[in-house]
Amino acid sequence: MKRSKHPNKEIEVAISYAEENGWTYKNSGKSAHSWGRLLCPLHTREGHQMSIWSTPRNSFNHAQQIRKLVDKCLHSKEEEVNEN
Repeated sequence: MKRSKHPNKEIEVAISYAEENGWTYKNSGKSAHSWGRLLCPLHTREGHQMSIWSTPRNSFNHAQQIRKLVDKCLHSKEEEVNEN
């Protein structure tokens, strides 16, 4: 199932960046306050995750937070090393 695009273009670009780095998007459901969740490649309790808000107070900062967490996550970098 293909995910819907985020209404804010800056956040959509950051989500696409996360997906290109191995992160997956998970829909939050009908009763949730967030738009969705991003999960790092390590799908265990030790893995990283982040809520994506549909209407954050500052969309530029929210997009930056997404990119920073993706860049900081060692799990996606470990998979690249293990593949080689």
